[in-house]
Amino acid sequence: MSDLEVQVPTAFDPFADANAEDSGAGTKEYVHIRVQQRNGRKSLTTVQGLKKEYSYNKILKDLKKEFCCNGTVVQDSELGQVIQLQGDQRKNVSTFLVQVEALYPDYKNVESGWSCEEG
Repeated sequence: MSDLEVQVPTAFDPFADANAEDSGAGTKEYVHIRVQQRNGRKSLTTVQGLKKEYSYNKILKDLKKEFCCNGTVVQDSELGQVIQLQGDQRKNVSTFLVQVEALYPDYKNVESGWSCEEG
């Protein structure tokens, strides 16, 4: 019995390339737009995950003016800054953010606030 040689096959990992650190997988930052039901017909839209260099107060001001609703910026310990808007504004906020990003991709938080760098 000692003449038998035991060969253990090595495990093949099909996801080894995807798990490599330099693959760039999972590095995208997502903006989460959610609606929370309050009581009855009342709802609250939350926006989180915007870039940190953006001025949240200026974005909130533009959103409130555009959609004729009230809102606030809340500081959360886990999520960071979260924009809250009254009503179900998911479609409005998503189209607004896409238009702003498409028209002005270099929006940054400058001393004057929510402005565009022209170059």
